[in-house]
Parts: sequence; structure tokens; C-alpha cells
Amino acid sequence: MVASTYETRLFINNEYVTAKSSETLSLTNPFDGSGVDAPVQVAGEEDVDIAVAAAEAAFKSGPWSTYTGAQRAKCMLKFADLLEANLQELAGLDTLTMGAPMGMGHFVIPGAAQTFRYYAGWADKIEGESFAADDGTYKIIRHEPLGVCAGIAAWNAPILYVGWKVAPALAAGNTFIFKSSEKSPLSALVLGKLVIEAGFPPGVIQFLSGGGKTGALLASHMKISKISFTGSTITGKKVQKLALDSNMKSCTLELGGKSPALVFDDANIPNAVGSTADGFLINSGQVCVAGSRLLVQEAIAPAFIEAVKERFAAISATLGTDPSGGASMQGPMADEAQFNRVMSYIDLGKKFSAPVIGGNRKGDKGFFIEPTLFINPDLKGKVFSEEIFGPVLSIVTFKTEEEAIEMANDTATGLSATVYTSDITRALRVSAKIDSGNVSINAPHLPSVQAPFGGFKESGNGKELGKYGLQSYLKTKTVLINMKL
Repeated sequence: MVASTYETRLFINNEYVTAKSSETLSLTNPFDGSGVDAPVQVAGEEDVDIAVAAAEAAFKSGPWSTYTGAQRAKCMLKFADLLEANLQELAGLDTLTMGAPMGMGHFVIPGAAQTFRYYAGWADKIEGESFAADDGTYKIIRHEPLGVCAGIAAWNAPILYVGWKVAPALAAGNTFIFKSSEKSPLSALVLGKLVIEAGFPPGVIQFLSGGGKTGALLASHMKISKISFTGSTITGKKVQKLALDSNMKSCTLELGGKSPALVFDDANIPNAVGSTADGFLINSGQVCVAGSRLLVQEAIAPAFIEAVKERFAAISATLGTDPSGGASMQGPMADEAQFNRVMSYIDLGKKFSAPVIGGNRKGDKGFFIEPTLFINPDLKGKVFSEEIFGPVLSIVTFKTEEEAIEMANDTATGLSATVYTSDITRALRVSAKIDSGNVSINAPHLPSVQAPFGGFKESGNGKELGKYGLQSYLKTKTVLINMKL
């Protein structure tokens, strides 16, 4: 792909436009550290205002405001088809900008298409309620779209977040402004041409680029009714405060996690090893639900640890190849800043105990880090308690089920957890006691479009996916009719 094919402008009101702001983003290919010749334009305050005005016009008086659910669904289904038709280009851009292996693209982009199809099915099925006038008043409950909504995405799966945030909003009848991460902005900008081809009217979906400043403009805008953010807990708290201090807009926050994986001595060991080792290292651990705290029952711990080390060694041996080729699910860190962040955690861990494998940069170019395994690290230290978002796994042992549950819940976050056991009653019992928004049994947690996804505690609030994701883009109105007149 040559530089002339990169779209770097903003997509507003069904047109690619030059930003009023003169600021641009500098991108780096994390495979080799080379610069990417794509000065992506940053949306400033005037650009955000223009995008909001276009979205507001589309919602209030444009063709979109008159579309039936079936008409909205038709555009959404066409857009889903176009996502899949352009899979290679979209996946290639995410590989270029943040090192996502092409294998990730073959998972993420069909997942986004599936989300659009799922919510297209909801578009003409938004119900209300009514209650009889047994007290002289007839009651009607309506569920109505919010208006102009916005989304701010993390960098690790840009197109997936387009599905999760934009699709339910459109199904409900809203308009949407999507801001990709400054680390991986190119793939989302391509979607503008697909929006036009799918038949969406002007102003319905718009794509902006920029960093924290642009995100803050969206979160604080007085004419945006809802903000959906995926990213770190620290940034999520800032987004929520900006939303509250502006117009008290609704917030859905999908934030970080330090997810536990509990392996009991009756688990299917080969499955548990594959799930907790290979599964953890998908996208080199740069996944929000990655099970980075691995709790293993003492009786099986020695053999289990050796098996995980073998898997880490095998994966490390192939790490460092160009992520744009093949079906590998491991790549480099997204950029130099993320590389330095992960290495700083590894250095902290080494002060307590050396990793049993890994702990170093892989190769002499790019931002690859060896899969790293710490055994029984400092339970109060940052390596075990804070989200690293990289290929750094900690294994600790436990004796009893009660101890495992206590250790699993000893965290400020609660996004995801996994339980490995052949005892279904134990699986149900333990999953009920784990303080996490998502729990999977005998497999890594992979969100389902039909089921709500979201965390407890500092992992955020609100839900994406399923009917709960749709409901978050609706407001409930009560109409009372006096029947006595």
C-alpha cells in the first residue's frame, strides 16, 4: 500500500473534508519502527462543531429522521456486507499502524459485520408499553432515540468498536460521530466511502481523528447526548467527568481489567494450557479481557507451569515476523510508548523475582516483546495488580476454592474472568461468586453479540452488545392521558 492510497481527511456530512485544525498525527509502523507517510488530520473544536451540527440536522430534519426501522436496517445490512468485502484493506491498515496481526483482522472485521447485522434485526422491533386506564389515566411508555451520540475507541480493534458503538445507535435511530484512537486512525477513515455506498444519508455516521483533546471536545459537547468510550480506567474517569460537567450526557464506559483465570485440579489440562497461554497471547496480550492473573491449584501447578513455559517458548520462537503475513495472532506492541510501558512493568517485576521465561525485547527492530512469565510475584506489586496490556502473565498457586475466589476478587477491576474445571456445579458456583461482569467456563472470554458485555467496579459502567447495548441508546418517556375529560 502506497502513501497516495491513505485517506487522512475527516469524514463529515458524507464528504471527506480538510480539517480546520492544522494539526496532524504522526504514525509509526511498529513492525520495524519506520514512519508511515500518512499525516492524519486532527479534528479541532471547529471541526467537532461542524460534525455535531451535521449529525443534529440529520437527526432532526434530514432523511434519517423519517426512516423506518426497516429502512435503517437496509443501510446497516449493506454496510455489513461492505465491511467484509473490504476486509483485507481494513485489516492491513490496522497491521500497519498498530501491529495487529492479519489473523486478528480476519476475526475482528467479520465480528463488526455480524454486529451490524444483529442490530439491523432490532431496528424495527423497538417496543413500547401501555397500561389500562383503570384509575382514569391511560399510560404510554415510549422508547425514543437520544439524538447525536459519539464514540471514542481504543487502538487495539478499531473496526470492532465501530460495530459495538455505531450499530446499536443507528438501529435506535440516532446519529453518530466516531473517533478512532490516535494510534490506529487509518482504517476507520476508510469507512466513510462505505457509509456513502451503503446508502446512509449525510450526517448519520461521521469519522473524526485526533487524540485526547479531540476526545475531550466530544465528551464535553453540549449537543451530544451520549458518549461511549473504550480505553483505560484513568481516561474513562476523565470522560465521565467531562460528560457530567457539560450536559450530564449518558456514558457507557468499557475500561481496563486485570482478569483472573482460575484453573482447578480437575480441569482438562491441555485445554486449560492452550486457553491460558495461547489465548492470553492473542494480539500479544493487548486485549482488554486477557487473563493476565493465572491462578492454578497447587496439586497441578508444577506440571502446568512447565506446559505454559513450553507454549510461551514456542510462540516466542516465531515472534518478530511481519504481522501483515500469515494467520499469526501475535505481533508487536502498538507503538514505542506502549513498548516502553510494558517493559517498565517487566523491570518492576524483576526487582522482586526474575521471570521464568521472557522479559526482554525480541529482535533488534520494531516493538516486539518476548512472552514473559512471572511465578508467584509480589501480590501487592504493580505487575500482579495493574493492567499491563502486553505479553506479561503472572501465575500464582492456591489451595482451596475459597482462596481462589478471594484472590480473583482482590482487584479494583472486574471486566472478565475464566474458570477451568470439569465439575459443572463448581463452575456455576464459582462464576456466581466472582465479582466480574463477564465469566467464561473452560475457554477464554470472547464476547457474544447476543449477550451484554461490560465490567464491574473500575472496569466501567453500562453494557455493549445484546439488547442491553440497544437500550443504552434509547431514552424512556412516559405519556399520561386523562380519560376523565
